[in-house]
Amino acid sequence: MPSYAGRRVPSPLRKLAVRRARKPAGAPEGDLTPAPFVVGAARSGTTLLRMMLDAHPQLAVPFETQLLPELIDAAKQPDATPQSLAELLVNHRRFGDFGLDPDEMRAAFTSIQPFDLAEAIRSFYRAYAEKQGKPRWGDKSPGYALHIRQIGRLLPEAHFVHLIRDGRDVRLSQLARGTNPPSAFKHARRWKRRVNTARRQGRAVGRYMELRYEDLILDTEAQLRRICAFVELEFDAGMLSYHETAPERLREIDRDLPTGQELATPRSRPLFEAHERLAFHRLTREPPRRDRTEKWRREMPAADIAEFERAAGDLLTDLGYELNAGRETRVDARQ
Repeated sequence: MPSYAGRRVPSPLRKLAVRRARKPAGAPEGDLTPAPFVVGAARSGTTLLRMMLDAHPQLAVPFETQLLPELIDAAKQPDATPQSLAELLVNHRRFGDFGLDPDEMRAAFTSIQPFDLAEAIRSFYRAYAEKQGKPRWGDKSPGYALHIRQIGRLLPEAHFVHLIRDGRDVRLSQLARGTNPPSAFKHARRWKRRVNTARRQGRAVGRYMELRYEDLILDTEAQLRRICAFVELEFDAGMLSYHETAPERLREIDRDLPTGQELATPRSRPLFEAHERLAFHRLTREPPRRDRTEKWRREMPAADIAEFERAAGDLLTDLGYELNAGRETRVDARQ
């Protein structure tokens, strides 16, 4: 294959920005098939939704990629080359989850002439989908909730599905996972900022829909049909049986997650062992459980409820969630 190794990337982001400036916001480009990108705050059910979408016979959705912002930022550097971007991809700590051959991905990146970052990223997703024997691909990376605008500009086929869960239950889930979130008030403000950032960016991009976790649990088929319509995909009943294939699909993450190489800074997250990663997502092996909704009413201390609602009660209300019945809650509208 011809190689671009060592050559500089010919300003792919600048070229794409010029091209998009001539199009109205949200306009499709070419015949690119819509690709669902599931985003949301941590512990909001994004893995559950990923399993449901991935159970569709036409759609392959990897566990979490988490690498697009790094690739996009790296491509802006004056010394960026197709080879250096390919190395960033194959050396990313999550690359091992996807079962792809590093040399094949290097060849895919360096064979694109003239180099185009969006097409290089598509080559990665297409390779993953092909490995699963499926024609279409998507993504599930909660952290992309903060990068919707950035990713949406690069990939016009990206259609963002923002899964939102009651922030009080998000807090309980993180506590149960063994993480150490801040006080209820600070946690609520963090959750509120993340949700509001995703909403603002999603509405700016245009290819964006919101879905409440509780509605997905209580009215699963109707919500999956909404998503399918959004990404121009025919609904398939197999999506409702996602839990039957979940054990097999979870094998992708049955490996230790290395320390964060993509950041290579003291802020890098610690390694997760394989058994920890599988334990975090064990509930995807079961059908939707109604008892996963409104746990805060049964398990959250009253003081924490009051603090959470004091910080984020306005957003909870806007999203259709009830505040603690019978209590006077002062809503702090500040971000």
